[in-house]
Amino acid sequence: MRFLPLFCAIGVCVWAVVTGSQVPTVALPGPVPAPLPEALRAHMRNERLDTVTSTRGLPLGVRNGLQTLFGSETLDIADPGADFQVFPVPDSKVPIRRLAAAGCSIDHCLVYYERGAGAHTWVVALFHWTPAATRFEWGATAPRGLKTIDDVRRGVLSGAISTPNRLW
Repeated sequence: MRFLPLFCAIGVCVWAVVTGSQVPTVALPGPVPAPLPEALRAHMRNERLDTVTSTRGLPLGVRNGLQTLFGSETLDIADPGADFQVFPVPDSKVPIRRLAAAGCSIDHCLVYYERGAGAHTWVVALFHWTPAATRFEWGATAPRGLKTIDDVRRGVLSGAISTPNRLW
């Protein structure tokens, strides 16, 4: 049992080589800041984030931004509680990401989700958005098990969530 994670990792690598699969990544402009830059932290400290309970509840610009970040043709993220791929499954119709918590203010959206398909991680992405334009501002790997968007925001503001992330 203690070698199970190692065997799973080897299996994923072999599967990727055999099928020619690649893990989608997105090149971001410049390094991802870690922790959240002070000016943005001060702004987010005073933001009122309204809870978003599904991917369809996110503004269209944020959904498009996530799709770009994921490098996918569709918005490859399931709603909270829905099935998603924890382990890679060839030709699966189930997304490899699942929304855990999200919140939006009048100009920002904070999104916390889990990513499966071999590299099971939790990720936070912060977008600046308006009806006219949306841009990715910051992102990091996060701990598992945060329950609410307020928990996520506290982690971001405290610097506890600050590990740069390149696997979206």
